[in-house]
Amino acid sequence: MRALLVDDDRDLARLLDEYLKPHGVELEHVETGALALERLEARSYDAILLDVMLPGTDGFEVCRRIRRKLDVPIVMLTARGDDTDRIVGLELGADDYVPKPFNPRELLARLRAVVRRARPNAVSERIDVGALAIDVPGHKVTVDGVEITLTSFEFRLLTALARRAGETVPREELALALKVGNYDPAVDRSLDVHVSHLRQKLEEDPRDPKRIKTVRGVGYVLVRPS
Repeated sequence: MRALLVDDDRDLARLLDEYLKPHGVELEHVETGALALERLEARSYDAILLDVMLPGTDGFEVCRRIRRKLDVPIVMLTARGDDTDRIVGLELGADDYVPKPFNPRELLARLRAVVRRARPNAVSERIDVGALAIDVPGHKVTVDGVEITLTSFEFRLLTALARRAGETVPREELALALKVGNYDPAVDRSLDVHVSHLRQKLEEDPRDPKRIKTVRGVGYVLVRPS
């Protein structure tokens, strides 16, 4: 899932990014409504987290402008718990309203819920890491828009790495993820082979990999472009 956070609180943005990333949410952050509207002209998102108290154009007006063009799910955030604000936000087209401070776990649940309601037949989970894009429910991987054919095991391995892109994922955690919670030494021993196959398909030069790096004695990392 790709979400856009519109909030001028940088600390909150950092904390949310750290929490949501392992749960398959790629969070992009802008600090003003004007920047949000520009970003929405260029990219599509599965949901928007929109603060009411923004510098310049407030969140209500941003919500109104978004709704003129898009039906993307919107969750409004505010430090003001006034019922009037909540009602105004919902009347302008927001899908949900979360008062600050909030529990990130609750926010994630609300975010998933509005996406489910918007797409009742297929909840989208898309992970983008640079030119690499993974459509999780569609079992589809593209690099620079070109589809790459992967086996089921390769796809699951790549998805597990992508959900924690930029972080070293220990071999044991990968083995657990690939066996859905049941650690299997045989899976652990086969990781090197499957990573090699992934590099053959994803890297320009598999002998000098740039995307999937080995952290010796620990595991692997899918490099997030800077």
